[in-house]
Amino acid sequence: QVQLVESGGGLVQPGGSLRLSCAASGSISTIYAMGWYHQAPGKQRELVASITSGGSTTYADAVKGRFSISRDNAKNTVYLQMNSLKPEDTAVYYCNADVKSRSGLYIYTRDNYWGQGTQVTVSS
Repeated sequence: QVQLVESGGGLVQPGGSLRLSCAASGSISTIYAMGWYHQAPGKQRELVASITSGGSTTYADAVKGRFSISRDNAKNTVYLQMNSLKPEDTAVYYCNADVKSRSGLYIYTRDNYWGQGTQVTVSS
C-alpha cells in the first residue's frame, strides 16, 4: 500500500504565497509522474501541474508563471510553490502519484494514488 500525505494549505491574501508538500510512503519501488490537481466547489477536479521522474514539468495555463512544481526523489516528495495567488485559486488541492509498489515477494503493482486533499483559500 502507498499513502500520500499533503500539507501546507491554508488561508492567504490575494498576491500571497503558499507552498504545498506531498510525501509518499509505503512499499514503494518506483514513483513515476507526480502532480497536483485542484477542485473548486461545484467544479470538476483539474490538473494544476505535473512532473515526471526526470523532472519535466507541465502546467495549466491559468497558473503558468505563478506556480512551480518540484520533487525530491530521495524523499518521495513533491512540492507546489504557489505565488501571486488569486481568489480563483481557491480550491481543495490534491496530490497524485503514479507508483509501482511491492505487494508481495517479487510481486509489483503499478497504480495511481491520491492524497486526502488540502484546502487553499485566497481571500482578503
